[in-house]
Amino acid sequence: MTKTRKARLSFGKRAVFCAGVLALGGLAGVGLWLCGGFAAEESLSTFAMGSYVQQTVWGGQDSARAANEAIVRLENEISWRVRDSGIARLNASAGKAAVSLGEEAASVMKEALALCQESGGALDITLGAVTQLWSFDENPRLPQADQLEAALALTGWRGLSLQGDQARLARPGMAVDLGGIGKGAACDAAVESYQTSGVKRAVAAVGGSIGLYGRKPFGQPWRVAVRNPLGEGSLGTLELEGGFVSTSGSYEKRFEAQGRSYHHLLDPRTGYPAESGLISVTVWHPESGLASDGLATACFVLGLGEGLELLRKSGGEGVFVDEESNVYLTDGLAGRFTLHAGEFHLAELP
Repeated sequence: MTKTRKARLSFGKRAVFCAGVLALGGLAGVGLWLCGGFAAEESLSTFAMGSYVQQTVWGGQDSARAANEAIVRLENEISWRVRDSGIARLNASAGKAAVSLGEEAASVMKEALALCQESGGALDITLGAVTQLWSFDENPRLPQADQLEAALALTGWRGLSLQGDQARLARPGMAVDLGGIGKGAACDAAVESYQTSGVKRAVAAVGGSIGLYGRKPFGQPWRVAVRNPLGEGSLGTLELEGGFVSTSGSYEKRFEAQGRSYHHLLDPRTGYPAESGLISVTVWHPESGLASDGLATACFVLGLGEGLELLRKSGGEGVFVDEESNVYLTDGLAGRFTLHAGEFHLAELP
């Protein structure tokens, strides 16, 4: 387990962007295109939540640094990898007494638990016993079937109780892993910081999630590029006035073993990578980065039909890409998405 993290900073002042990708984190799924170049007051690149974080902020002195500090504080409370975080202490106390998480971590957990319920467990933040068996980094690890079976018995979001900031896991060996919502929650933390620091407009990109704050000059929409899940470049672009965008895709982290390919989006029902017929899901949510991140994960696991129903209930909108190179748009994104990649085609919703 790692120690409490400190920010790693790289500043740029008054940078000018024109038709370029802003978000380093967008390489995982979504990137921001700033078209019609204009001066950015402050840009900041850091690393947190296991991903690159890039911000561009217009107005508000040292606002990017303050937002980065908010992201790092959040990581130090909700990452199970950070020693003495609320989540690490909760996991260590599984099956024992409740643990005080603190207000911020408890707020994140409350919203995440609501998504677990709404998705029917397609998002399950108690999957830690399973996720810790896998590794998708430079040293990949494929668990044995009996290991996964034993770990699955230690999952289930209903075994996690939360009252105020007091959280408890019902059985020893259970573990919370907020990786499915953490990057979106980091975007929420950045936007909340912007709201208190006099920022006119800003963008925060954390891995595959982006938070858009304020309006671009001259009333232009933000142009968010969705990554091509089969290759380089973008699948297409979304034009949005604000909100949060997250992408989950089977191309992000994967490895080959025993003649099969394994990706990092695990199905809580099986403990193995989800086989839903989808290769990418991008979700826009007007109010919550955590929701956009968690819904993208849950929709990927559920597949197109159930994923569409979940978005209808949750207030999100989505771009679904299936294994046959079909691209499906929910009604709220009709007229807001332009397809660029020639190997894909827009399809009618089922």
